[in-house]
Amino acid sequence: MPQLSVIVHGPNTQDHLTGLLDSLVAHPLPDVEVVVAAVGDWARETAERHAPQLQVVALPDGTSDAAARAAGAAHATGRWLHFVRAKDGVPAGSPRTVAERTAELPAAVDVLLTDHLRSTWRSAGLPSADGPLLARAGRTEAALGDSAYLLRLTPLLGTRVLRAAFWRAHEEQLTTDDEPRAALAALLLADRVACLPHIAHEDRRLRPASLPPVTAGQHLGTVDRYEALLGLARDRPAVYTVLYEIMVRDCLRTFARGTMPEPVAREFFDRAGAAAVRLRPEGYRRPSGPEGVRRSLLEEGAYTRYRAFRTANRARRAVRSTVRAGRRQAGARIRDHQYRAALRRPVDPHLAVFSAYWNRGVACNPGAIAAKLAELAPHIHPVWVVTARNAALLPPGTDHVVPGTRRYWETLATAKYLVNNVNFPNAVVKRPDAVHVQTHHGTPLKRMGLDQMAYPAAAQGLDFDALLERVDKWDFSVSANSHTTRMWERAYPARYVSLDHGYPRNDAYYTAGADEVRAVRERLGIAPGRRAVLYAPTHRDYEAGWTPRLDLAALADRLGEDTVLLVRAHYFYDSGVSPLTGLRRSGRVVDVSSYDPVEELCLAADVLVTDYSSIMFDYANLDRPIVVHADDWETYRTTRGVYFDLPAEAPGPVARTQDDLTEILTTDAWRDEGAAKARAAFRRRFCEFDDGHAAERVVRRVFLGQDEASLPPVLPLEQRTPAPAPQEVTP
Repeated sequence: MPQLSVIVHGPNTQDHLTGLLDSLVAHPLPDVEVVVAAVGDWARETAERHAPQLQVVALPDGTSDAAARAAGAAHATGRWLHFVRAKDGVPAGSPRTVAERTAELPAAVDVLLTDHLRSTWRSAGLPSADGPLLARAGRTEAALGDSAYLLRLTPLLGTRVLRAAFWRAHEEQLTTDDEPRAALAALLLADRVACLPHIAHEDRRLRPASLPPVTAGQHLGTVDRYEALLGLARDRPAVYTVLYEIMVRDCLRTFARGTMPEPVAREFFDRAGAAAVRLRPEGYRRPSGPEGVRRSLLEEGAYTRYRAFRTANRARRAVRSTVRAGRRQAGARIRDHQYRAALRRPVDPHLAVFSAYWNRGVACNPGAIAAKLAELAPHIHPVWVVTARNAALLPPGTDHVVPGTRRYWETLATAKYLVNNVNFPNAVVKRPDAVHVQTHHGTPLKRMGLDQMAYPAAAQGLDFDALLERVDKWDFSVSANSHTTRMWERAYPARYVSLDHGYPRNDAYYTAGADEVRAVRERLGIAPGRRAVLYAPTHRDYEAGWTPRLDLAALADRLGEDTVLLVRAHYFYDSGVSPLTGLRRSGRVVDVSSYDPVEELCLAADVLVTDYSSIMFDYANLDRPIVVHADDWETYRTTRGVYFDLPAEAPGPVARTQDDLTEILTTDAWRDEGAAKARAAFRRRFCEFDDGHAAERVVRRVFLGQDEASLPPVLPLEQRTPAPAPQEVTP
């Protein structure tokens, strides 16, 4: 019996079924079966082209979604059922992840909740709004009464994986063409639910103009839906209240769309208002403010007054927006005048502006360059751009400016050198005698720059024309290896000069000695002789927040008393609200998300565990073991795009599950001969220019104007001496 049955159901609308089945058969799994309840000849013919890798259930044209779903389930043999409409998608690799998760679940769990991507006729692969709720839940297993907020997840049946026995016990209540009703009913009927903060479904919204119009009965059915669902929640007050809130909000949202003809709109409003009064929880208080007024008018059935209130609100918002825009424009005009005046001044040849990670502070390649600049060219004055929030964290005596201030614009206008590991604002003018240095902040595994255009989850919000305008201002682009140079030239096509000098931040891995390694470990509280595992995962564009992909406490327990787990969340996330907050296991799990610089964490670690973070390329300079945890590689590769197949070219062993990772770290697999061989090949490719002298080469080339021939040559790999490993400095 397979663990999971993926049940694809419905007609081949706009030929989306072809891509869905291509994806599913491209990665067949012995524990996953695919059943296609194909509605109509086109769907049947499409499915049969993929046989015998899937089971086809032929259904006549006009078969409803609910009936097709039930027909597919009747032919499924898996322990768990994942329903996917033929128009939707399943990200590569997700069936495996779902099957593995369901295999872990106790018998009391009936429903597994997953995350999803959103696609429309305009865009594809956008992250859902469910990320924060699923991140909050983690991999919990609970009764709905203890986690009623899960009802607020998008009501898609494709994000509910159902135990087959549960489906059969409640098939009549779950077999409905009203998908939100079925999705919510699944939670209300389940004994316990579990969560998997992982993308397992793609919800594709077809262009409305290509679909049949919504009927009056479908609009009015929204009220009927919640009347039936609230009947399933009467004995659970917390669940009932949340579901009531969802009902009222959904009814108001449906009415606000303005797609109903007048008679239907009035009837809908009256029925929704009556339901809001009749079904209101005992002691329930309406919210204050405009939302409270809307609900009051709804409950009173005040259709005309509600329309007038909404019209007045829109007018007030328009006025406020106009006033705010006027103030912003006035402030912008003043700043622009000040900046333009400063641009008329001569460029100061002894002034350099530095910024790192969107003005977070002294860090990364700009920080290493500034330090070497003070040594080799002390006549050049550095000024750091830092947010007001981070200014207090600067090293004593660091001259800085806060973005948006008058001195900030004056400094940017008159500095000879502008150094950044991201980009300065679009408004910054490139003066002919100023020098812009782009240092970047990592070796690219994931697609960057223009290469993100084909990946909507990564490209969301990016203005590629503005990006190219910023790139055109670069004079120099710093690179750590030939791969990076080629990818930057492809992703950021412009006339800058590539500095194949190495990443200055990586100099520390060759200049640090035993005393520095020992001192860092002491600051982190790592006792002599204990193994330090640095876990540094990266950001996922398809997730709204950081979702821990490992049970860190359980991992620490399995690794034992002699191992300390240093956990560093990606800098996109505020560690103050990370899931790591408060996580301590007798000093064996340490949240180092706020610890800077990250280079010191690498010096302190005996082994690095990461997924797709560029930290692996930097850490490889230390020639210490690296383990890759690639549990969602297929999803990451598909949604973000990558430049090479990491699992096939990894710097060490690759774990696909937590059990794999535990096995690697509790045996010698993390540091055996195979791991060393993989790391050596990786270092030859990606540590090409890093030898401890990168900052010096950049300073001499950019700030002192020396030619390439007079710079320190890059040492061959076999002549470099990385900082000593922790076991080499243990007393």
